[in-house]
Amino acid sequence: MRKPQSVKALEELGRVRLSPSFFMRDFLHSEIASFHGIPNIPDDPDLAIAAGRQLCEQLLEPLRARFGRISIRSAFRSIEVNGFGNAHKLNCGRNETNFAGHIWDRRDAAGRMGATASIIVHAAIPYYEATGQWEAIAWWVHDHLPYDSMEFFPRYAAFNIQWREEPRRDIYSFIPPRRGWLTKGDRADGLGDHSAHYAEWLTSLVRREG
Repeated sequence: MRKPQSVKALEELGRVRLSPSFFMRDFLHSEIASFHGIPNIPDDPDLAIAAGRQLCEQLLEPLRARFGRISIRSAFRSIEVNGFGNAHKLNCGRNETNFAGHIWDRRDAAGRMGATASIIVHAAIPYYEATGQWEAIAWWVHDHLPYDSMEFFPRYAAFNIQWREEPRRDIYSFIPPRRGWLTKGDRADGLGDHSAHYAEWLTSLVRREG
């Protein structure tokens, strides 16, 4: 598929189904793009679609199937949108560090394909607001899904979740007072079963559903 050069072509890109629950259009919204009038359109739609399908099939669909509604806060960024966001201190990293991350249509320096979405798992909000335990959802994902990295943020325990070829399996938090690494791919604390960290949360979900 060529880069869309018309509204009709962009509509067709948006109609591409990435997985049973998600379409490409779900991932193209950007406040930076909307406010500053910068088109958020992939230069290489085929690569963006391929990476987005893996993100949806491997990570987002299993999360939705287990926990229900997911809100997508930020996902695909064109190099123009991400570059503008970085230059103007709008919470975007440098383009090179976002290849195969928020910039789905570029491979990273190692040649790996990847895609990131910033999401909120609605079922995690009540437990997080009551306990402050963002680690529950982090360890559940770690134990069950083939993610590359996660980054957690204070509001609603929103987090960036990344799929990438040859995943690293790193988890970082910006939530005080436990800012920093929860685990990294080469650390022993990432091995084994972590169900003790999310058992109480899962029990609370059963109570709410009951």
